[in-house]
Amino acid sequence: MSMPPPPPAIAMEQQNPAATPDWAKDAIWYQIFPERFRNGAPQSDPRPEDFAGRIPGWRVSPWGMEWYGRDEWEKPHADDFWATVFNRRFGGDLVGLRGQLPYLQKLGVNAIYLNPVFQAASLHKYDATAYHHIDPAFGPDREGDLRALAAANETEDPSTWIWTSADRCFLDLVADLHSRGMRVILDGVFNHSGTRCFAFQDLKKRGKASKYADWYQITKWNGDGTFDYASWDGTGSLPNFGRNGDTLNPGIKKYIFDCTRRWMDPSGQGRPAEGIDGWRLDVAFCVPHGFWREWHALIRSINPEAYTTGEIVTPAQDWIKPDEFSAVMNYEWTYPTIAFFTTNPASIGAAEFRARIDVLHARHDPGSTLIMQNLLDSHDTGRILTLFESACPPFTEWNPYFNWPKAADNPGLQTHRPGPEAKRALAMAAAWQFAGPGAPMIYYGTEVGMWGGNDPCDRQPMLWGDLAYDDETMGFRSPLPVPLPRAPDMDLFSLYQRLIAIRKSEPALRRGSFRWRPSPDDSTLVFERGLAGTTILCAIHKGSKEAEIDLPQAARDLWTGKDVPAGPLRILANGFRILRL
Repeated sequence: MSMPPPPPAIAMEQQNPAATPDWAKDAIWYQIFPERFRNGAPQSDPRPEDFAGRIPGWRVSPWGMEWYGRDEWEKPHADDFWATVFNRRFGGDLVGLRGQLPYLQKLGVNAIYLNPVFQAASLHKYDATAYHHIDPAFGPDREGDLRALAAANETEDPSTWIWTSADRCFLDLVADLHSRGMRVILDGVFNHSGTRCFAFQDLKKRGKASKYADWYQITKWNGDGTFDYASWDGTGSLPNFGRNGDTLNPGIKKYIFDCTRRWMDPSGQGRPAEGIDGWRLDVAFCVPHGFWREWHALIRSINPEAYTTGEIVTPAQDWIKPDEFSAVMNYEWTYPTIAFFTTNPASIGAAEFRARIDVLHARHDPGSTLIMQNLLDSHDTGRILTLFESACPPFTEWNPYFNWPKAADNPGLQTHRPGPEAKRALAMAAAWQFAGPGAPMIYYGTEVGMWGGNDPCDRQPMLWGDLAYDDETMGFRSPLPVPLPRAPDMDLFSLYQRLIAIRKSEPALRRGSFRWRPSPDDSTLVFERGLAGTTILCAIHKGSKEAEIDLPQAARDLWTGKDVPAGPLRILANGFRILRL
C-alpha cells in the first residue's frame, strides 16, 4: 500500500536570504579536531607543563596506540581510564593538516571547519588563553614562539601583538586552502575563556583594580581579595565573559572584535581573501543576541560573503536571521535522521521521518535550509558507527542523544570496531545526507570508519593508511573476545568519495527544490530534487527485502553510470538509488 501523497515541492532555488553566502550552497564540510588529525611537526609537540605540570614519565602518546590501552606513564592508573585520558596528547598540528590537504581533495571536500586552534591549555582548546595567537604546539616552532611571546609584553591592544611562527603557519594554511578552491572557518568561543587567559590571570592578581575586572561575570568580591564568578561548566574552569544588557561588556567585546579582524583581514588592508571565510560559534545560545548582531555587522563589513554557523542544539529560527547567523550545526536534522536509520527495532518509520523533516524545513527560509550543516556526528557526540553498532534508540532531542553514548554510563554501548550492519546503516544515512537539502558535514575519520563513544572516545587519532596501529584488544569495560585490526576502511572511503562526486556534479542536489514522492512502504524514502529543468530522484530503502517503485521515465543511474528504462525500479535491501530523470 502506498504512503499518503507528498506535499508540493519546496522551491529552494528561490533568492537567498540576506545572511546566506551563495558559496555555502556548494560546501561539503569536513570537521577537523586538530590535536587528533595528523602530527607534522614533532619538534613542536606539547609538553606537560603546557597543561598539567609534572607527570612522571609523561610523553606524547604513540599515534597508533590502542585507545583503551595504556602507555607506560599511564600504567600506575591502569584501572582508571579517566585518570589519564585527558592528559594524553598525540601531537596533531596545523603542519600535519596542511600536509594532508591532498587527501582532503581526493575525498572531495571543499570546506573545512577547525575546532579551536587558539592558544589554550586543554587538548580541545575551548579554554582559550588568548584569541590573537594560534597555539604554539600547532605550529612549526613551539619553543621559539613561547620565547617570543614571553618577550613581547603584549596587552589587549592590537598594536602590541606580534605574529608568531604558528600564526604565520596558519595563514599559510589558509592561503594553501584558498589556492585549492577550499574554504575554512574557525571555532569562536566567545562565551568564556580558560582560567589561564591573560585577562583572568591579571584579575586574579589585581582584583578590583584590574583593568579586566569587567571582562568576566563576577558574582561576589570577597574581603580577602578573591572573588566568585560564573563559569560555563559550573566548576570554575571556564569563566563566563561579562554581560552588559543584551551584549558583552565593552572591554571583552572590543578584544573579540579586534581578534575577529586579525583573522578575517590579517594585513589590516581590506584584503579579506587572505583571511578565514567565516566562523563556527561555540555555545551560541549562551551569548546575548545583541552581541551577535553587533559582531555580525562587523564581520560582514569585513567580508560580506562570510559564513557563520552557530552551535544550536534546539530549533534555531531565533538565531538564523539576516542580522545574525547564516546557519547552524543542524542537530535538528540529525535527530530524525538517526531515528530512522538506526539499527534499533524501535526506529521511526518513513512517514514520521518525513513529517519531522517537513517541520524542520518549514522553520527556515529555503536558502538557509540549503546551507545548514547537516551532520551525523561531531566532537560532542558519539561517533555514528558506534551509535548504529549499538542500536541506539530513536532520539528526538539533544540530552538523550548526547548522554546515551557515554561509555561510562551505558553498559550496552559497543565500543569495539563496528560490523557490517552498522556500515550499511551509515551508507543509507550518508545517501540521505548527500542527496537531501543542506550542506553535508563529515566529522574527521567517519569516512574511513572511525568509531567511539562520546567525549573523549570520539576524539581518537585519525586512521591513516601509512601509519601502523595496534590491534584493538580492549573494550571500555573488558577485553574483547578476539583482537580486531585497526586500519582505514577504504571501501567506506570510496562510498563517501562517490557520493561527494555525485553531489558536486549535480547542481540540483546542492541548490535544487525538494519534494517527497510516494513511498511503497514505511521503510522507504523517495524524494526528488529539481533545478533548471533537471530532476534527480533518490530512493533509500531500509529493509531486509527488496523494494520497488515506479520510474515514470527513462533515467541515468548516477551511481553506476548506466541508463535505466521507465517502469518498475528495484531498490536492494538496505540500499539506495540516485537517478537523473
